[in-house]
Amino acid sequence: MSHDTDKLIRQLSLVAYLMAERRPLTARDVKSNVEGYSEMSDEAFARRFYSDRAELLALGVPLQSQRDEFTGEELYTLRSENYFLDKLELDDDELAALQTALYLLEGKFAYAEPLRLALQNLALGRPGFDEPASETAVRVEVLDPDYSPEMPGRLGKLEGAISKQRTIKFPYYSISRNRQSERTVNPYGLLSDNGSWYVIGQDLDRKDIRTFRVSRIRGDIRFATRRERDFRIPPDFDIDDYRGRPPWQIGDIVGEARIELAGDTAWWVERAFGNAGELENGVFVTDYSSAPQLASWILRQDGRAIPLEPDELRREVADALRAVRASHETGPPKLAAPAPPQRADGVGERPAGPVVPERFAVLQALLAYLLAACGEGHDATIPAREIVERFHIPEDELEEHLQLLNLVNFGGGCYTVYAALEGESVHVDKELYGDTFRLAPRLTPLEARAIRLALEFVGPMIAADAHTPLDRVRKKLEETFGQFELAQTPEPRTGDAEADLVATLTEGIRERHLVEIEYQKEGEQTWSQRIVEPYSLQRELPHWRVHTWDRTRNAERSFRLDRMRSAKVTDETFEPRQAFEPRGLRDARTAKVLYAKGVAARWAAERGATLLKDGTALAEMPVGSQEWLTGEILSQRGESILLEPEEMREALAARAHELANELGVSRLRARA
Repeated sequence: MSHDTDKLIRQLSLVAYLMAERRPLTARDVKSNVEGYSEMSDEAFARRFYSDRAELLALGVPLQSQRDEFTGEELYTLRSENYFLDKLELDDDELAALQTALYLLEGKFAYAEPLRLALQNLALGRPGFDEPASETAVRVEVLDPDYSPEMPGRLGKLEGAISKQRTIKFPYYSISRNRQSERTVNPYGLLSDNGSWYVIGQDLDRKDIRTFRVSRIRGDIRFATRRERDFRIPPDFDIDDYRGRPPWQIGDIVGEARIELAGDTAWWVERAFGNAGELENGVFVTDYSSAPQLASWILRQDGRAIPLEPDELRREVADALRAVRASHETGPPKLAAPAPPQRADGVGERPAGPVVPERFAVLQALLAYLLAACGEGHDATIPAREIVERFHIPEDELEEHLQLLNLVNFGGGCYTVYAALEGESVHVDKELYGDTFRLAPRLTPLEARAIRLALEFVGPMIAADAHTPLDRVRKKLEETFGQFELAQTPEPRTGDAEADLVATLTEGIRERHLVEIEYQKEGEQTWSQRIVEPYSLQRELPHWRVHTWDRTRNAERSFRLDRMRSAKVTDETFEPRQAFEPRGLRDARTAKVLYAKGVAARWAAERGATLLKDGTALAEMPVGSQEWLTGEILSQRGESILLEPEEMREALAARAHELANELGVSRLRARA
């Protein structure tokens, strides 16, 4: 047997022995009775037992220890009531909605396999797990712009390093310095923020906590040492401190800004950026670490946000408007030839699979499933295909998994189960102490993390499908996570307003009812009322969109939910339009944009633009509205030039001039 197999048998047998004895046990008891330890020397046993305990604790197994006040020996216990899932209060609709989440995320979600195993444990002994996808899975599309074939493998390696607290090395590309260098990092946590994945940890070369974008890791991620543990995550580390920050607040805060909001813009700023500042009588007060980044956000609002203080920020905005105007008043620049293609990201990287559940956790869940199939009887026969599909175990590895479970014992020759693959079926015989493992084990931190991420990605959809408020589903689920710490796992952040809108639109889609919405389009200062036929929802991280036929405009329209003030299902029904499959930007125009040499060009190239020989980058993008394109170009602060549509160049120059005049008016107002 391999080293890994020996370890799994030891760990599972240790769990079985401690639960069966139900009394405090010494290390000597463990060495004498648990499979795999008795043949070891005392020194080897001490090392392996310490390592196994640490791994089991990291997997969420609640091993407890205390020192005997008389002998001074360490005593170990594992109470079965702490090992298994508490009784789950999810009703059938809620469980079915969670299953829908798995269908929604399949193929686009790096944590699909841990999520599958978590759902298997949650659904143990309950029908419906194998039901086909619900209507929701058909009418919702999930898109992750940061997802790539390499991403799941990288996340899997990072997850392993974080759980084992191992130092890692990897080549990293710095977009600001345009340089790749080797980094040595103690990884503390992973988070998905604003549609991108980041790993946060101590950079040992720079002696500071740094944030690394996972998509900018080049090549292989490898352990820096051969030790079983290299560091401990600081107790005061809180990954939520690194999450949800707008671009102008990343880094050390250097000042406070006051920004006047025009028209009905304040409600949207409060919803989208309420965590980044406060509203005072129509003025947004926010701390900032980067005046240029805050200026970019102001310019993107296209006149709906006017900087009042400080002068540094006002100058940034004014200089940017002059640069935009100057670059669009003359003819478009001559383009350089395309640069030679660069080596693709990840070339030379050893293949890596997606984030997979720990093998220990798979065996835990499989053991519980086999014993639950026996019920009150002594044996059961299960189709092998059913086990393969439920647990995603490769067919050629099923027999190996079963043989390994057959070796798990309580000491003294008392085993838990005997399972054998016989043709296309698995025959299970429950051994004397088999009922000990008949319940589902509680979730590992990785499985709990997968559920939290699923809640973040499609939580409002789960709640809508279950006809249950999202916070209630979340609370019920998190009660199943056990008492272990999830310090490296951010809390899901889904606003109540967003969840309510998804629920309302889902009802309209399902019941074929018209929905009345209040919507504020980008670039407009007031909201409008629309009557729409809702057809489908789309989750394109970090936004939700609904695709509709807008009866008010008599045209196909897609609406971003973060700009929707309210939605109300009406009593009027509608018949779906024949052969109508709504999607975003169907009638979009193509815009050509040239990004300046430096960070702007590299940033654009990361998003698919073509690098040119002079260091600039050319992008072609679909544009649904002139207002969006105006805000996009203004936000680049003169670092991008619109080439086409040509008629918009003159309009952009005029708009920059107009905004500069408005800035002059606000300067007088600020000094009054």
